[in-house]
Amino acid sequence: MFLRKAAVSLLRRVRLPSQSVSASASRPATATATAFPFSLSSKIKFPYHIGYGSSWSTGQADPPIWIILTGQAAIILGININPVLADDESIQTSSESDVQGANIVGLRKIEDGSVISNIHTSKWRIFTDNGRDYFLQGKLEEAETFFLSAIQEAKEGFGERDPHVASACNNLAELYRVKRAFDKAEPLYLEAINILEEAFSSEDIRVGVALHNLGQFYLVQRKLEEARMCYERALKIKGRVLGRGNLDYADTMYHLGTGWNSLDTVVAAEGLGLTLQSSGSLKEAQELLERCLDARKTLLPEDHIQIGANMLHIARVVMLNSNQLRRMHVSDAIAELDKAKGLLNNAIRIAWQVINKLKRQSKKQDYGVSGENGRDGHAALIILLQSLDSLGLLEINRKELLESGEKLLSTPEAKDAHFECISAYKEFATEMLMSDSREVKAEYLSCLKHLSSLIDAEGTKQYRGTTLQEFKDEIKRVEHDISSSKRRKN
Repeated sequence: MFLRKAAVSLLRRVRLPSQSVSASASRPATATATAFPFSLSSKIKFPYHIGYGSSWSTGQADPPIWIILTGQAAIILGININPVLADDESIQTSSESDVQGANIVGLRKIEDGSVISNIHTSKWRIFTDNGRDYFLQGKLEEAETFFLSAIQEAKEGFGERDPHVASACNNLAELYRVKRAFDKAEPLYLEAINILEEAFSSEDIRVGVALHNLGQFYLVQRKLEEARMCYERALKIKGRVLGRGNLDYADTMYHLGTGWNSLDTVVAAEGLGLTLQSSGSLKEAQELLERCLDARKTLLPEDHIQIGANMLHIARVVMLNSNQLRRMHVSDAIAELDKAKGLLNNAIRIAWQVINKLKRQSKKQDYGVSGENGRDGHAALIILLQSLDSLGLLEINRKELLESGEKLLSTPEAKDAHFECISAYKEFATEMLMSDSREVKAEYLSCLKHLSSLIDAEGTKQYRGTTLQEFKDEIKRVEHDISSSKRRKN
């Protein structure tokens, strides 16, 4: 039906963020569900590409600044980091507790098809056991001596690139992490991962556990982007090989999920939610994003723009859930859309509040919105436009479900939402000195196209005093402006 074309057009507009991460943090080539990467990051930059590929940052005092998200997602951050020692040649997770209650995650026995036995392998075994014993007793100096010797004996007994060397490197790296000798630990972690990838494959479960360890290492240093990449790969490997119900997968999720009293944690958690969403794990993504929203409501004022952004993102996930339910469970699909509508209305309300507050401030100062207020206004305007645009799509889908597939002759709610988006741009973009923002114009253009498509599909010639041809002319003008802006930038 004609409304489906309009809905498809809006869905096609949704895009993944650029994947500018290193090859070591590879992503799946395709995603089973469309992601809406509207997330948070921890570094402050001015946006070059805002919209579905943009994100917030958490500044020193207050975090309302848009930035570019350089990867599909971040990770959940926590402080409770536990040592992870290699048991034998291993990579299986087996938990013990030391006197301080730390989880000691071992490694599964490497099935290399042969048993190498010589004086060096015997010493490696003894040194490894002694090092672990001292480590669990908190005697780190003695443990370091044995772990250093274990690496040397593993190289001489098994070979320089044998997985036993990887487990020995991992043990010493964990010790250095606990001692906070980070400069010594990192090359050992990386060496362990390289050896395991050579010996098995980059998607082997043993590599996943080693990446988990490296993620913890970066986590304790607050190196958010590096930790994100490691945990993303670890979760991808563990989820595929072990299944998401496996305790080892859950263990990685647990380490990602601590420290919710920090906005850094919320920033990272929302990013991980995007990764789960892009892989089709909508339930997990929604749970994570809802937890982010709960945390933000505790940490931020109730009308903070980040709360509105979070609601917008959850609404998009819920809309995807509804789309999956529409064939077999129509009533459930409608209920999901009703939930998403409530979230979008709240996001719109918060964005309006922020914009109106900034308008009042700018009038008192007798000049336009600038500086930090300008960034807040820029973010709020984009959230407002995106929320209204999404609301238009929601109204189309909801009416189709309610009409049980019959041809719809009119969609007043959808047209109203898109028209309000257009009106908001005209009212605020100029007044707040944002009419030349390419990112804001892109959202305005989207609303213009969707409203124009609906009017055209219904066979009408005008809407609220504006003719269809005038809408089409405005679309061409804005497209030209955006194209010219891109050329000037390049």
